[in-house]
Amino acid sequence: MSPRSASVNEELRRRSRERLLQATVELVSERGYDATTLGDIADRAGSARGLVSYYFPGKRQLLQSAVHRLMHRTLEAALEQEPKTEDGRERLARAIDAILGLAHDHPVLMRTHMAGILHPEGFVQCAEQQRLAELLRDTMTRYGVENPAVEYPLLRALLMGAVFAVLLPGAPMPAGTLRAELFQRYGLDWSQGNPPVAESPNRSARNRASDFTRFFDSSPEAGEKDWEQPPG
Repeated sequence: MSPRSASVNEELRRRSRERLLQATVELVSERGYDATTLGDIADRAGSARGLVSYYFPGKRQLLQSAVHRLMHRTLEAALEQEPKTEDGRERLARAIDAILGLAHDHPVLMRTHMAGILHPEGFVQCAEQQRLAELLRDTMTRYGVENPAVEYPLLRALLMGAVFAVLLPGAPMPAGTLRAELFQRYGLDWSQGNPPVAESPNRSARNRASDFTRFFDSSPEAGEKDWEQPPG
């Protein structure tokens, strides 16, 4: 039997790493960070325990890579959803809605991630984080800012702050209010992106599952009011 080619080995390593990242998202969402061990993650991924250490220095680094992967995949899906568009304002609106939606869909995971990035070692520089950064920079470029290198970090900070505010224990802010504030800042129309819509009993489960608007607490009317009259 001839040995596998370098390209085949590389693809096998990529798939193995992807399974570990996906297993991390699933287990931390289900059990929380402390109750999830590297052995649990390896078992869920169907991988040898040693492979976790081969790809990642530790659990914190693995979690950050896993969350950044979830974020860039969610963002990419939102940007390329039908109908596809090259309109920079629409793409920015979709990006804001996608990131805010993660706070609703994965509260345990995102809360753990927000706490982890405050660790003294800071961000984990990995391929997943770099892909997320590329998508956000490209979004700002298409939106038409003069200096994406300056505007991208500001957008990132505003989105991180909004996610933190949604997840703040005991005093969360409605996602609709935060959406309105972000949309006002960037001059976006409330109808752009994936605005809150009234739930209809005739909507199919498939349509509801693909709808990024399900996480809003406020009605479109309330959000529009906030947009016209921002706090402070």
